[in-house]
Amino acid sequence: MAGRFIANLENYGRLDEAARQALAGLAGPSRGFRAGSDLIEEGHPSDSLLVLLKGQAFRHQTLPDGRRQILSFHVPGDPLDLQRLFAEPDYSVSALSAVEVAQVSRSGLLQVMDEHPQVWRALWRLSLMEGAIYRAWMVGMGRRSAYARVAHLLCEVFTRLASVGESEGWRCPFPATQAHISDSLGLSVVHTNRVLRALQRDGLVSVQRRQIRVQNWAGLVAAGEFDPGYLQLDAA
Repeated sequence: MAGRFIANLENYGRLDEAARQALAGLAGPSRGFRAGSDLIEEGHPSDSLLVLLKGQAFRHQTLPDGRRQILSFHVPGDPLDLQRLFAEPDYSVSALSAVEVAQVSRSGLLQVMDEHPQVWRALWRLSLMEGAIYRAWMVGMGRRSAYARVAHLLCEVFTRLASVGESEGWRCPFPATQAHISDSLGLSVVHTNRVLRALQRDGLVSVQRRQIRVQNWAGLVAAGEFDPGYLQLDAA
């Protein structure tokens, strides 16, 4: 747990050796889950936070009639319920692929944050990134075309996976279905399918066989009006 969590956290701020050791001491038991499993259920209390070690997950809310809105995708090293430090999460988290997660003591992490301000600052910047993702998606759904929305999402996912060493060249794993992409961007599955085919036809990117394969990064960035600054990855 410690290696994945610390490496990801250092994307948002440098940690000295004392802070790393303190975080390493929080490592709890890990557990595996199959794709589609519910990792966190809205409103269910817990004294522990979950850190994603392997695989990918997504945060979402579901309306009473079953309609789902995906709020964000998560990469290895992400704390999945950072809100639990101060309040119960008002969202659920599910496994996008087979995953491994570890428990972290809520009280233990709060103590480490008090004793090591570097940890507090890094977690604060990580939380800023989460809020910025919500705003970027909201702007997309309100003002961008479907083509730009999908391009922006794929740029974001690729950038975040590359930041934690999950890319290989211009490819990275992304086991989302077209329904997942649709539920994250407020599109129908039919419309999402058309846009993905258009992006591939234009030589920008393909999403096939559970992976993103970038063909023209500059073109994809331009199509999605993507500026990675909101991801806070310049902290380190």
